[in-house]
Amino acid sequence: MARTASRRLKVYAAQIGFFDTVVAAPNQAEALAAWGVRQNLFAEGRAKVTTEAAAVDAAMAYPNTPLRRAVGSKAAFSLEPDLPEVPDAPQRLKLKVVPKAKAKPPPGPKPDRTALARAEKALAAINQRRIDEEADIERRRSELDAEDEASRKRWRKERADAEKVLARTRAAFVEAGGEA
Repeated sequence: MARTASRRLKVYAAQIGFFDTVVAAPNQAEALAAWGVRQNLFAEGRAKVTTEAAAVDAAMAYPNTPLRRAVGSKAAFSLEPDLPEVPDAPQRLKLKVVPKAKAKPPPGPKPDRTALARAEKALAAINQRRIDEEADIERRRSELDAEDEASRKRWRKERADAEKVLARTRAAFVEAGGEA
């Protein structure tokens, strides 16, 4: 009789939390009840029928009882599985103490500015002398322009007077019988 009962059982596997679980049950509803879950893990694709030999043998030994093992472990399924061996956390490296940088030496006395001030003063004097020369040249240029303008006026007046005298003298010469 026990042999026929074992044939009707199927072995279901699911991952619940940190454990892979298997249960031998006649149908999915009883497997879900054995696991103590309300959602349908089969519909979600998180539970399935398994044919793994070690899982089937362990589940058939305890029908309707969920057996567990740590996820990813190859240990046998059992009622109270051991936690997997977890490697020790890597040890932190000891930090090296870096010596503090040497403080900068205090600034020395400020350099003497007298030579720089003399050079700046000499440059300013040269620039001022050029400005004065340009002003003098411009003044002389305007004087020459005024003298040139006066000379041109005088020349125009003298020329006009000379042309009048020439015209009168020529006319008198032609009247006297000369040929022009």
